[in-house]
Amino acid sequence: MVAVARIINATLVIPELDKKSFWQDNSHFSDVFDEDHFINVLANDVRVVKKLPKELATASKSKKEFRSWSGVEYYEEEITNSWLNHQIIQASKSDSRLANNYLPLDIQKLRCRACYEALRFAPRIEAMGKLLVDRMRSYGPYIALHLRFEKDMLAFSGCTQELSPAEAEELRMLRNNTDNWKIKDIDSKEQRSKGECPLTPKEVGFFLSALGYPSNTPIYIAAGETYGGDSHMAYLLSHYPYIMSKEKLATVEELQPFINHGSQLAALDYIVSVESDVFIPSYSGNMAKAVEGHRRFLGHRKTIVPLRKTIVRLFDKLENATLKERKKISSQIIDAHIKRQGSPRKRKGPISGTRGMDRFRSEESFYTNPKPECLCQRETPNANTSHIIR
Repeated sequence: MVAVARIINATLVIPELDKKSFWQDNSHFSDVFDEDHFINVLANDVRVVKKLPKELATASKSKKEFRSWSGVEYYEEEITNSWLNHQIIQASKSDSRLANNYLPLDIQKLRCRACYEALRFAPRIEAMGKLLVDRMRSYGPYIALHLRFEKDMLAFSGCTQELSPAEAEELRMLRNNTDNWKIKDIDSKEQRSKGECPLTPKEVGFFLSALGYPSNTPIYIAAGETYGGDSHMAYLLSHYPYIMSKEKLATVEELQPFINHGSQLAALDYIVSVESDVFIPSYSGNMAKAVEGHRRFLGHRKTIVPLRKTIVRLFDKLENATLKERKKISSQIIDAHIKRQGSPRKRKGPISGTRGMDRFRSEESFYTNPKPECLCQRETPNANTSHIIR
């Protein structure tokens, strides 16, 4: 939205956060982010105001749902026409409204400036996040695991692997009763076989073991409540007992200001994830993509993105596998992920053969990998390093 405001020469009003989602969080932008810092950092690029000026309270307004993955031409030719009859443009949706590729370099750099410099968490969130990082570091180098085995994610995706019939039915009812989740009838086995389900805690345990992480590895769970609680965490806990969370690292009193504010709790997880020695997402959702991109921007910090389709196929072979076969499976897992650990590379384009919106949808998100526009590759005698450019 910052980049769009720049393209159409608009003043940006600090956004209202969604308060009708599954989490029912009433947080405002200023509760999560440092509002003044955001405005000041962007001052030379886009004018940002905290509220709509009073003199525009009754001004004509155009409510727009910007077209997904649009380029500069769309905004310059179609959206700017709204200024002929209106003084305010209200964007009803803000996700994926701008193309990933083929935008002017200054616009791409502005997106990075907005994400990685202008957006800074509110002081109390920054302070609590730093405290959690320090306490996690006391256990040694740690993995941040974005474990999306949560009620809303499982209901939305229709994934019921390792769930009881009663749990699966509860999720089906939640999906059917959530109006803005359009797809209702989902085949869980088909979803999982295509790699479109979040890894279960048991599958994550298998994955970590296959990669060779020892049982004393400290792991931070960057997520909300695991669906089903300890019953679904038993396997992972038995293999990796040093599993921590914000609830375990902080006192009830320390976390009290953030309770019932899902976005603020997620902000804490975001900080601990960005600062981790290794980040592993069990599903490729928005937060996982944002953390991966941020870690790339900060110097390609190690991020292992699981090939879920490969993992579940090999996981299903484990039960009846011999010791020799198990070692072979581990080797296959390692080989499949050698080039999926956050090393410098250019952003991936669309999948060959895709057309229309599917072509844009198949591209790697700009926010997952802001290279090459915001990072440049320079060769040194001993290694390849990436440097931030502004």
